[in-house]
Amino acid sequence: MTRTSFMTDNVISRNPTTGEILATYPLESAAELEAALQQSADAYAEWRYTAMPQRVKVLRQLAKQIRQRQDELATMATLEMGKPIAQARAEVLKCANLCDWYAEHGPAILADKPTLVENQQAWQSFRPLGVILAVMPWNFPYWQVLRGAVSMLLAGNTYVLKHAPSVMGSANLMKSLFDATELPKGGFTVINVDNDGVSAAIKDPRIAAVAVTGSVRAGGAIAAQAGAVLKKTVLELGGADPFIVLADADLDAAVASAVTGRYQNTGQVCMAAKRFIIEESVAEAFEARFSAAVQALKIGDPLAEETYIGPMARYDLRDELDNQVQQTIKEGARLVLGGHKIDGPGNYYAPTILADVTPAMTAFQQEIFGPVAAINVARDAQHALELANDSEFGLSATVWSGNEAMANELAEKLETGAVFINGNGASDPRVAIGGVKKSGYGRELSSFGVHEFCNIQTVWKNRR
Repeated sequence: MTRTSFMTDNVISRNPTTGEILATYPLESAAELEAALQQSADAYAEWRYTAMPQRVKVLRQLAKQIRQRQDELATMATLEMGKPIAQARAEVLKCANLCDWYAEHGPAILADKPTLVENQQAWQSFRPLGVILAVMPWNFPYWQVLRGAVSMLLAGNTYVLKHAPSVMGSANLMKSLFDATELPKGGFTVINVDNDGVSAAIKDPRIAAVAVTGSVRAGGAIAAQAGAVLKKTVLELGGADPFIVLADADLDAAVASAVTGRYQNTGQVCMAAKRFIIEESVAEAFEARFSAAVQALKIGDPLAEETYIGPMARYDLRDELDNQVQQTIKEGARLVLGGHKIDGPGNYYAPTILADVTPAMTAFQQEIFGPVAAINVARDAQHALELANDSEFGLSATVWSGNEAMANELAEKLETGAVFINGNGASDPRVAIGGVKKSGYGRELSSFGVHEFCNIQTVWKNRR
């Protein structure tokens, strides 16, 4: 790297509730990036050979740190990106539980696995790859990072975080958590660079692989750069997840799930219900109950315990969302609720419901990242399936039906990485998550997430 810097501007963290500047973070020079990568490489040289009990001990230490500093971490997320404080605390606690789960189950996940060779003289071992670069988003500033970092570190890799500029305070808090454990210095590193800095890191021989959670555009660009230097990527990108409600569904339960699935985190969730595909005979009843439930959501100061809808994380994202809503209305959708920015201080958008949405409309075709729901009407279960799969995305789907056989049949035919039947969508360390089509590839969480960033090495003994 010959340049002395990548960017002259600083990163500014701004409170979306008040608009005030929270902090300014200077972007790193090429020399500073070089030092960070070398520190992570040095840590890897030690950590890769660290015995499993010590790795587990570090995860236990990390869980303890997270619980002890839960309020501090949650408040930072609320200030930086507007997450309602109760939801922010839940995110932080979920991260501590993640550490505990991997500490308990990680040794078995990474233990040598015998093959089908009859004399048991061959096995698969799981070796670390090296230093992993992770480019992460702002919407779950802790969970998005730690759900990958914990499994990668467990496997013996080290982790370099390029976080979203708006949540650098959260990034630095996470680093302080790791610094308080016995992880070697540099095992978890934060870099603050622009796109040129990311490109330089990808090309650097010390980086072994890249993980990305973000937009299709960002994922495609990073995957292309990593592919050019033959480095593995795992991508968790956008989604336009269908939420199917058939005529025989428990409508009250489906409505409650729909509200959580769409409006949690102010609708800023990748793997979340976005297109509500309702069978025709119950569409009117669903719309009425759904609208009443959404109207009852508390909008306000995200630091208030009772708030469910906070401000959107960035002003440009609110403008983009409003453009998508207005375009969909022009295309013929019916506005049931909301559909406008909320006047006054803060980056608020009214919880919105659009009905009579068709596959040709913007809210059906594009990812809607904010508190907006699009209702589509299906003639029957087969039509619902066709509408659900009529998307360039394939992250997750939800099916509500009283007919278990029908629900299972739809799940088998849905082109998504996950399907939730008669329940809320979720990410959990016990099961893998990830997408197909333009929602990305590769998996996070469970044993699959650990093995994504391992060299799965076959060992033969006494083979003749």
